[in-house]
Order: sequence, then structure tokens, then C-alpha cells
Amino acid sequence: MAISTTANTAPPKKALARSPLAPSRFPTLGPVAGVRLAGRAMGLKKHKGVKDLMVAELAPGTTAAGVLTRSKCPSAPVDWCRAILPRGKARVLVVNSGNANAFTGNAGDLQVAQTAGEAANLFGCRAQDVYIASTGVIGQPRSPDYVASKLAGMKRFLSAKGWRNAAEAIMTTDTFPKAATRKVMIGKAEVTLSGFAKGSGMIAPDMATMLGFVFTDAKIPAPVLQRLVRNATDESFNAITVDSDTSTSDTLLMFATGQVKGQPRVSSASDKVLKDFKAALKDIFVDLAQQIVRDGEGAQKFVTINVAGAESKRAARVIGLAIANSPLVKTAIAGEDANWGRIVMAVGKAGEKADRDKLSVSVGGVAITRDGQLVPDYDETPVAAHMKGDEITIDVDLGIGRGRGTVWTCDLTDGYIAINADYRS
Repeated sequence: MAISTTANTAPPKKALARSPLAPSRFPTLGPVAGVRLAGRAMGLKKHKGVKDLMVAELAPGTTAAGVLTRSKCPSAPVDWCRAILPRGKARVLVVNSGNANAFTGNAGDLQVAQTAGEAANLFGCRAQDVYIASTGVIGQPRSPDYVASKLAGMKRFLSAKGWRNAAEAIMTTDTFPKAATRKVMIGKAEVTLSGFAKGSGMIAPDMATMLGFVFTDAKIPAPVLQRLVRNATDESFNAITVDSDTSTSDTLLMFATGQVKGQPRVSSASDKVLKDFKAALKDIFVDLAQQIVRDGEGAQKFVTINVAGAESKRAARVIGLAIANSPLVKTAIAGEDANWGRIVMAVGKAGEKADRDKLSVSVGGVAITRDGQLVPDYDETPVAAHMKGDEITIDVDLGIGRGRGTVWTCDLTDGYIAINADYRS
């Protein structure tokens, strides 16, 4: 069997139609004090005029946190970010699309080093304060100055209002730019959280998303920020799947510029003053994660899977992902077929504790099975009607414990095949 050497992220031969599940508009993201961004077409992609490079300049004193792919074949930028994250400091973020700089050997490391060095020279900081991410085709080495040579041309376009251009510059098979913003109080200080993400296929994140970057003007120490980011990730980006494939390039980074005035001091992730901030952080992460699913390659339906009564929270997540990643479940949803037996199958294959005589399944709020039996006088009509919509809800109760969790996914259509068949064309 041939092995594909591509990631999910190079542009296909034809422009993709906007996902039918996309938000109606790009949100208005107000400035985050201490952040200036730019996104431009710099000739890194073969399609002329397509944005392919973004740069963010961060105020001195900015703290950084992040989570990265657990893939055993990570990209060179992931290795770089993993090495510098313990410092918890940041001044610059550089992200290119069109080439993943993964499986590129020493050439990939040289490219990252030169990019970081050039950014450090341009912005007057240490190379270790420069975070780098790349997304695109795997296994295509480029020259060491592939990105570095473009940075000087980007600097003059930096703006506090450059959010949309930045979000568009990291897209590949995405059909719309993904962004979200929230305002919340820390004590008597109003802080802003704004960010953007990309992802459409090769989505089964493992401690991160495809690419995601969130910024805040709050003043939060790096160790505290790291704890907050990791906790929020588990309930958001790690609860989505499009196709069960984890990227070599998954990178989620958050930056806190500390530019807000009048904020009380924060010393621990458990500080009561952070209660609303933590809720807003989780909310913005969930928003971005769900937008990725809504842009799943070829997706026509957004699917929410709620699992309750599992042996543990971890077991509920595993069972939810087993359902969400099942090709049989996903194609049944695409075909609007109320084939609940496929859900039962997926629960059984998950490898977690289950009892067929206690299992209950509902679709669209309509009970189908209860305690291992088809409910008396079950009528498929309302379930079939629910399957024709573009928002599908599946509820499973194992009836054996208190573990629960939610997973989000999409259907599997012939559009997914078409997009990936044309991936490098």
C-alpha cells in the first residue's frame, strides 16, 4: 500500500467552496495591547496572491505557554518550540503555510534557526524569544532562508488591526479563517483574549490543535499560563476529531503581554481572581476548536457526541472518540441514515468497560435504546428528520459509572476524498 507523504494543509488544485457550517462572518477582534500582526502573500505558495506568511510582534515582557503534538515524527518548528517553551518568554511569532518543514532533516533545522536568527535581528530580541510554526506539505526541504528572507518585508505591515490577514495567512485547505475574541474582568481590570486557528483535515489533536494562537493583554506568569492552557486544551482541542489523524505540526501557543492596567497580581492557576478568565479561556478554545470541525474537509454536518455513565472521564472521552472516528458512523450521518446500530458497534470496539444490557442511545433527543433494549414502540421518523439537519446530536449512557464527556466531529463525505486526492496538485 502506498504511503502518503503529505500533511493536510497544502492548497488543492481548485479553490474550495466555503463550508456550509461556517460562521456567517469573521468576528470583530479589537486590539490586544502589546500585539501587532501582519499576514501577507510572500510567494511561499505556488498560487500567486495567496497569503502564506504571518508575523506577530509582542511587547517586551510577554509570557508564553503552549502545547504541542505528541506525534513521534514532529516538524522542525515543533522541536524548536518545545525547546524554548520552558523559558516562558516571547517577542515574535512567525508562521508560514504551504510547507510543513516536517521530515526535512537537517535542512529543516537550519531553516528554523535562520528564521529565528533573522527575526531576532529585526526585532531586537534573542532567538529563543521567537516562536515558529509551519503548515503544509510534508517532506519538501527548502533553503535555509526560505522564510527568513521574507521577514524584513513583513515588518512594515505590522498593525494592531491585522487579525484577519494573519488568520488567512495560516490557512491551507481551510475554507474560512477561524477567529474568536472575549473580554473578561480580572479584579477591576478588563482584559481581552483574541486568537485564531487553522485546521480542516488531519485533525485528531493530541495535546494541541493543528495551529492555534491566542493572545491576551493580561499579566500572567508563564507557569500559571501553562497550567491554564493545558487544562483548557483538554476540554476543547483534544475533544475534536475530523478524521482520526494527528498532524506532525500541531501547535497551540498563548501569549500574555501584561499590558493591561490595574490588574491584581496573579501567582497561581487556582487564584480566585482568575475564575472568569479561566472560563473565558476555555470558551474561546472551544469556539476555535468547533470552528475547525465546522470546516472539516468535505463536512456537511456538525456532530456533538455526549457520553455519560462511563467508568471514568477518560473512558468517556475514549468512547466518544471511537464513535466520532468510526467511518461507519460518519458515513451514516453523511447519508442521513438513522443507523443506531453503528453507534453501539463503536461503543463496543472502544476497549473501555461497557455492559450491553445497560447501554442507552439517543439521537436528536429521541430515545432509541434504554438499558440494552430498543425502547417500546420506537418510531424512527423524528430521528430520520433530525439526521437531515446540519447539527446532529448523539447521546450515549453506559449506565455503569459517573464519567462523562463531549466530543465534536463532522460527517465523512466524498468531498473529503476529493480534497485529499487533489492535495498536492
